[in-house]
Amino acid sequence: MFIGHFAMGFAAKRAAPRASLAILLAAPQVLDILWPIFNLCGIERAHIQPGATAASPLVLEYMPYSHGLVATIGWSLLVGVAYALLRRDVRTAIVLGLLVSSHWVLDWISHSPDMPILHGDGPRYGLGLWNSIPATLCVESAMLLTGVLIYTRTTRPRDRIGSIALWALVAVLAAMFVGTMFGPPPPDGNAVFIAAIAAWSLLAVAWWIDRHRETVQSAAM
Repeated sequence: MFIGHFAMGFAAKRAAPRASLAILLAAPQVLDILWPIFNLCGIERAHIQPGATAASPLVLEYMPYSHGLVATIGWSLLVGVAYALLRRDVRTAIVLGLLVSSHWVLDWISHSPDMPILHGDGPRYGLGLWNSIPATLCVESAMLLTGVLIYTRTTRPRDRIGSIALWALVAVLAAMFVGTMFGPPPPDGNAVFIAAIAAWSLLAVAWWIDRHRETVQSAAM
């Protein structure tokens, strides 16, 4: 899943109003932040195969360290405990840990059977939402819209930047989502890994947006 992960981060602002939007968007993406690094280092493997699924040409051969269920639980605990120790905010730490875990669940729903439990060469699972472009568009778009609406009801803009920049980010995410499904496939896996790393810059934009918005009083209580 792509924008579905961002949707979870937007929606989580309601449960963790003191956390920056950048942190909330990063938490559901922790596995995908690790994934290109592990691939470029040769620890995990993926390649491009046009038509692998209707919505994605990626074949995820081996990814137990970034996307295994057991590894995901470990990354979730690591993120949650680290945040609790650094910020002394147990509530937000729990939310962030759950957001990290949500990545595996959403990928299990969207991927073809390639989500491992423990070993990359063991049984793998996936419900295959990506085998249908209409279903993928409907489900992920609805998730993003819901997540952004929750965020806009939890926060309000301090100025025009807080409003315009938010919807600009949403538009960029939507464009990237459509481009991955209807654009030409990447030339190779390395192009995907580099693009994934470059996309981390969106987290800086999210941090900037959140600086220009404030939490409404009812959500902060």
